[in-house]
Amino acid sequence: MNQRWLSRNGTNDLILIFGGWALGAAPFAGLIGGADVLFVDDYAQLDDPLPDLEQYDQVDLIAFSFGVASAGHWLAQTGFRPNRMVAVSGTLRPADPEHGIAPDMIRATADNLTESSFAKFCRRAGLDGPAPEIDIAAAQAELLAVIDRGDAPHAAFDRIWIPERDRVIPTLAQEAAWADQLDAVRRIAAPHVPFRGGQSWQEWLS
Repeated sequence: MNQRWLSRNGTNDLILIFGGWALGAAPFAGLIGGADVLFVDDYAQLDDPLPDLEQYDQVDLIAFSFGVASAGHWLAQTGFRPNRMVAVSGTLRPADPEHGIAPDMIRATADNLTESSFAKFCRRAGLDGPAPEIDIAAAQAELLAVIDRGDAPHAAFDRIWIPERDRVIPTLAQEAAWADQLDAVRRIAAPHVPFRGGQSWQEWLS
């Protein structure tokens, strides 16, 4: 996993973000708030250590897209328990035709990945601005790792955001995946990347 600080103010509160595939921190660029924010992505491997999270009084997890399943695997491996867990635009069954994306489609994305096809993916996801830089080989390896790793163990989320116009992980697949946690589900009129500039982190943690 890659990790970097998006904000480090020396507060007692941390927001731990498990980002999506290949988009980097771009989806979260406009979010505001006073907490420290640690961003994690690149899920080819999940065994890289994170900084000492126990130093914080409050650690909230926001997992986005393929970061949802990756966070689920990581939590099971480490035994770490955030104070609050939020899933956005993703499921614990990422490579699943009914509860995520069909494995053949993920594999085809990897096999045919170019800078041009990635730019199209970014537009389909609803990412504002230009596509981030992409390491083609690393992004392909990450997709194949997501397929091979499979379903994440069950995890109870405090809030689950499902975009109504998701063209990456279909809205219906997300609804099916979270059928056992309906009390936590909130639907939002947005594409796969639902975050917008000026929103606060707390809006997504609520």
